[in-house]
Amino acid sequence: MDRETLDRAYNNAGAVADSQQWLAGWRELGATRRAMPGAVLDQAYGPRERNRIDLFPSGAKDAPLMLFFHGGYWQRNAKEGFACMADGPLAHGIDVALAGYTLCPDATMTEVVAEAQAAVAWLVANARGLGFGMRTLVLSGWSAGGHLAASCATNPAVDAALLISGVYDLAPVQAGGLNDALRMDPAEAERLSPMRHIAPSRVRFTVTWGGDELPELRRQSADYAAAWVAAGNAAEAPPVPGANHFSILDELVRADGVLTRAVVSLVG
Repeated sequence: MDRETLDRAYNNAGAVADSQQWLAGWRELGATRRAMPGAVLDQAYGPRERNRIDLFPSGAKDAPLMLFFHGGYWQRNAKEGFACMADGPLAHGIDVALAGYTLCPDATMTEVVAEAQAAVAWLVANARGLGFGMRTLVLSGWSAGGHLAASCATNPAVDAALLISGVYDLAPVQAGGLNDALRMDPAEAERLSPMRHIAPSRVRFTVTWGGDELPELRRQSADYAAAWVAAGNAAEAPPVPGANHFSILDELVRADGVLTRAVVSLVG
């Protein structure tokens, strides 16, 4: 694809007319979640302003824990606006954490991935001391956050991952307008593409996407799931029929949502 075609192919907000309403709704619900008793907010895992983790306890003893990375093409949004992604898992006795990270262009993509990996390492070292049993650790993320979760799955403490509408091969991103802020060269895009570095792993994946998403987003997820399985690893790849790039996350907010049930299955 040429640059103009690539920009259209990855323009999720442009493809969903009410995308801003979804983001505003999540911010409102997220503020409510963050104000609830028991939340452990803004724990520093690194030196930069956005190197912070929020943790939400389910109240269950020795609960599993899900760590969620927000999306926004590595250059938009904040963890606070996605705190409601804890709602569904919490209803099933699963503790939830959300990690922030420095946005591009204030950080390079190499630095963003390193921050995400540092967040996982910090959680592994500190969650139990904060009262979170972390019986199992599930990584999750949406859009760019799906890429970050996949990039952290090599941590030996990770048991499973729920990857939602992610980008796993960065070559098309590097060639398009999104790269104006990301500033990747082809070598960096290759190095940071989970699709290009799949090895045998005990981590169980659920790779999912909305049936009404842009074709490139559907392809990225389906191809990554297939490559993960081809390497001898365990993965399920169920699309969510009728969901677009934004509405799919409602399935994680709801206690009876498809994505919530996927998390329950991964920790079971």
